[in-house]
Amino acid sequence: MIASVHLPRIKPISTRKSSILCVLDVGASKVVCLIAKLIPAEPSDMLRGRTHRTRILGIGHQRSRGIKGGVVIDMDEAEAAVRLAVDAAERMAKVQVESVIVANHGGRLGSTYYQASVPLVNGVSETDLHRVLEATSLRTAQHGRAILHSLPTGFSLDGASGIRDPKGMIGERLGADLHVVSADAAALSNLLLAIERCHLSIEAVVATPYASGLAVLVDDEAVLGATVMDLGGGSVGMGVFRDGRLVHGDAIAVGGKHVTMDIARGLNTRLADAERLKTLYGSAISSPSDDRETLAVLQVGEEGESPMHIPKSQLSRIIRPRVEEILELARDRLKAAGFPATSGGRIVLTGGTSQLTGLPEAARRILGGQIRVGRPLGVQGMPESAKSPGFSAAVGLLVYPQFSNVEYFEPSRAGQGIERQQAGYFGRVGRWLKESF
Repeated sequence: MIASVHLPRIKPISTRKSSILCVLDVGASKVVCLIAKLIPAEPSDMLRGRTHRTRILGIGHQRSRGIKGGVVIDMDEAEAAVRLAVDAAERMAKVQVESVIVANHGGRLGSTYYQASVPLVNGVSETDLHRVLEATSLRTAQHGRAILHSLPTGFSLDGASGIRDPKGMIGERLGADLHVVSADAAALSNLLLAIERCHLSIEAVVATPYASGLAVLVDDEAVLGATVMDLGGGSVGMGVFRDGRLVHGDAIAVGGKHVTMDIARGLNTRLADAERLKTLYGSAISSPSDDRETLAVLQVGEEGESPMHIPKSQLSRIIRPRVEEILELARDRLKAAGFPATSGGRIVLTGGTSQLTGLPEAARRILGGQIRVGRPLGVQGMPESAKSPGFSAAVGLLVYPQFSNVEYFEPSRAGQGIERQQAGYFGRVGRWLKESF
């Protein structure tokens, strides 16, 4: 087993000058590369919690190859797909990419909470906050796991918990809670290797449900409570936001490609034809008119022959059980983690599979609560074809650098100072959640 790995951490971005940013979303269905210019926001926007405006310069996307369930299964094919996507974005933006921020879809994503406390001499100072967070982060190393995010969620003073900012308070012992999101080190190492073989360095790795939440959550959704489900081709990522912060991250290795495979097997047709049937005619719910409509299906090995005609209801009967299984798996995983979907708050569906007809209705029946489909917000220059839920994670990667300073990593590993780690954590997150991107 690979020991715990220390991932690179993104450097702070200047609020005074523009910068070029490149992000890479390597999924099971497609590989997306976005190149954007981050422009310092106007003072009025800064007061509202926005540090930069984002304008897309280049976009490239290719059909994914060599990836299954967020894990590399063919290094050469994965590398080729990444090269093609990055090359297309570079040509459009007319810039050469040297480093990227990467989305992580698979690798047994999971959340763990850690606690630690330190004694106090006088009132709580900035140094004391640094000491307690460092003491907490020292406990986070896990064999075979790579830490993606390390988010302080609250402090305690002499046993009184739920304190957001203890600076200036008086007590004898200061405690801190840290939410750590991690992934399997071996799976992640292979993904990063495929990218590095394209002569690209890695700036940071972001959990897909966190990135998608940054892109699709609006207004006070995460303050009031929201669960983001990124329904991708090979996995479903789940990010739970409560009281203005990410409190849980998870993923299951099943997604839209499994629906396509079921169609191909059930109708004995090619995978490409099954994907077309799913996209154009597929539905997760039944309709009375489905028995009257027919679809032409060309079966495997019968090219040139007359296609077989089936009622549309037969396609729905294949799709519906798999969609229900995916939603039930997600529901049960959230419930087992202590975050049942029915506990309040909105459920935001995003990712390419969320566009399947009838999926919001199926989710409402299985998960309960308020359901909506989330699309990426807050960037300029996105072509209409990319303003869909399938690009939410990629857009969220562009937003992430503006909020990366809310995380705390042990300084000797991350090379960060207290100014970056602690400055404005709760204030920044609160302002972010009060404003849409």
